[in-house]
Amino acid sequence: MRLNKYIAAAGVCSRREADRLIQEGRVRVNGRPATAGEQVSEEDTVTLDDDRLILPDETTVVAYYKPRGVTTTLRDEHAEKTITDVLKTGKRLTYAGRLDRESEGLLIMTDDGELIHELTSPRGFHEKEYVVTLDRDVSEEHIRKLEKGVRLEGSSRPTRPCSIKKINSNTVKIILTEGINRQIRRMFKTCEYNVEKLVRIRVMNVKLADLAPGDYRFVLGNEKEELYEGCGLKARKTEDL
Repeated sequence: MRLNKYIAAAGVCSRREADRLIQEGRVRVNGRPATAGEQVSEEDTVTLDDDRLILPDETTVVAYYKPRGVTTTLRDEHAEKTITDVLKTGKRLTYAGRLDRESEGLLIMTDDGELIHELTSPRGFHEKEYVVTLDRDVSEEHIRKLEKGVRLEGSSRPTRPCSIKKINSNTVKIILTEGINRQIRRMFKTCEYNVEKLVRIRVMNVKLADLAPGDYRFVLGNEKEELYEGCGLKARKTEDL
């Protein structure tokens, strides 16, 4: 298979990011610097920063409740707490989509770079659902405005249309199909609201359900198959690659 696909299948990152790692000279094949587009097999020794990459026997998907105060990154010397610090599954997993440090809720963690790519690609229009508590009562007028799309500061286009439903006077459920940095906070800021609490409760068919902050569960069976199908993929085993 192509080297970038091998790296993605090892759960490191997406194919696009794998190409960047190769260009940066961080990948070696059988001890020599790797070249973009080359073909490799499981018999080859592929390393990233001197760590050997091994293809998993079967892809793993985990639903994790990221607590508030944890930074969605694997390594950051400036972060007080990272995902690596708090999530211990015994597997090498990467996040498929971020939540900012002050937000909490569902993160999809996986060792499948192809799944990460599809879940985070803006062309997918995959639904992500949030419960948002604001610092004051929210008006129907502002809800309608935000649903249609608003232009964020520094952005060249408005946000995609979304769905917003009131739960009570200052709490709403919002469903997005894109993932702009700190999007919900910035959207409500255009109407002069501050977000006091933000919890992601669903990514496509995978729900937070009764997970508590810091807990995780493996996504298995029909739930896993439906997630892959929604991304146009098949839950693969190594021999399928």
